[in-house]
Amino acid sequence: MTDNRDRVAVLMGGWTSEAAVSRVSASFCGQAARNAGWDAIEVEVDRDIAAKLKELNPSRAFNALHGQIGEDGNIQGLLNIMNIPYTHSGLTASAIAMDKLLAKTLLAGAGILVPSTLALVEDSHVYPEDSTGAHVIKPRNDGSSFGVVIVPDAEARPPARNTWPAHTQLICEPYIPGRELTVSVLDGTALCVTEITSEREFYDFDAKYAVGGSKHILPADIPEPVSLKACLWAEHAYRQLGCRGIIRADYRWDDKNDQLFMLEVNTQPGMTATSLVPEQARFVGMSGEELVNHLLEIAQCDD
Repeated sequence: MTDNRDRVAVLMGGWTSEAAVSRVSASFCGQAARNAGWDAIEVEVDRDIAAKLKELNPSRAFNALHGQIGEDGNIQGLLNIMNIPYTHSGLTASAIAMDKLLAKTLLAGAGILVPSTLALVEDSHVYPEDSTGAHVIKPRNDGSSFGVVIVPDAEARPPARNTWPAHTQLICEPYIPGRELTVSVLDGTALCVTEITSEREFYDFDAKYAVGGSKHILPADIPEPVSLKACLWAEHAYRQLGCRGIIRADYRWDDKNDQLFMLEVNTQPGMTATSLVPEQARFVGMSGEELVNHLLEIAQCDD
């Protein structure tokens, strides 16, 4: 029998809006794993993924998926059943973090300031009843800023429901002016705070993944108490959600009113050439190869 101790399935793709981004992350992580000595093989996730994994017989899986299927507990459940240790968070933490409304409820209960958020159930148009100013409408279970719409004021005509694919669950929250901050947490410890600046209205898909789409300032040039709070809250969220490996907590800091809001916790943060996590890891002295190697070494199934 072939020795599979070092064989890694780098999971990528899928059939969601974030499939293309996932393939870019997988390319980066697969090469980093090979450079670190692993027999890493990129595997496209489709409806036959269980059969593919059975044939490949990897010793572990690197989860380079983004969005639904890979980030919401589905692939984690399959890997648990197949007893293939995998990177990043387990089923429960992934499912909770992916549900923005549920995650915000849990984080608020843990003492972390989050924007007030409500679910939208209208069939035709979006009418957030208690919105008195600019607000943000976005999918409840999606990432990479897909489908995010900023409505500039309460009087503005709301977007039609068909702006989003059918059956998309939506949430609405107030638009928070200020500065975009993010903190990566590895094994429960915050790495640093990055400020993200962009000529775009917010840190959207193109700002995240296009070369030159945004500028990352690290460490962020912000007051020490704000930096400390961002790191402590990110670590607290990591523990409260029961995360593993690496996560990224995203914030808006209203610098005029000195209020910090956690927007979301990303359990499958981007791992591309322009991504924040590898950049923060390098800032604290860990190369991309070392980061990927470490995540593979601590890969596990849920207990």
